[in-house]
Amino acid sequence: MRHIPEEMAARIESGAATLCHAWVLRRADGAVMGFTDHDRDLRLEDVVCRAGSGWTAGASEGEAGLTSGGLSASGGLDDEAITEADIAAGLYDGAQIALWRLDWARPDLAVRLWAGALARIRRDNGAFVADLDGPMAALERVVGRTYGRTCDAVLGDGRCGLSAATIGGRNCDKRWATCVGTFENGVNFQGFPDIPGDDFLTARPVESARNDGGSRR
Repeated sequence: MRHIPEEMAARIESGAATLCHAWVLRRADGAVMGFTDHDRDLRLEDVVCRAGSGWTAGASEGEAGLTSGGLSASGGLDDEAITEADIAAGLYDGAQIALWRLDWARPDLAVRLWAGALARIRRDNGAFVADLDGPMAALERVVGRTYGRTCDAVLGDGRCGLSAATIGGRNCDKRWATCVGTFENGVNFQGFPDIPGDDFLTARPVESARNDGGSRR
């Protein structure tokens, strides 16, 4: 539950002109950075939040329950803050970010609006756009394999087992029929082609078929 100091809540409700946003970013390598959309630097939780960094809040989404929620932020690339070289090197991958609302006249009056992780960051004409995932995003990640009719291997990788010479420039649509008929590689098929589909719900025994409970193949 978000705790909002009574004095801060009163200022928010009054629409005070002294309110601004601040972001605190913590990278996996231990580097900590602060940014604000105010016109001068502010100190928040012993972190100096730089003004003039160009950071602005973008679209956000979220709702009650266990949905992940998301937020976007954008800003300029400069040598003192986020550089293009550091983005390319992956230094911001998985960084933790907190968005705050505070009173620049009283920086001690602050409330954390949102916290999450940097999912991806991309460059765009000398600027950056960061997509942020909420704390529930981890619940949406697929862990392990999922059951499906199509193959989940990458053509030519270790699980597929085919060499570049065997593939010969051909493409694979991940279907069992293609794996067997085109590549003769059914032994390495990484899917489950016999999983019943929607048509199974309406299927019924027929006199011309073998009805012994064995494989449908």
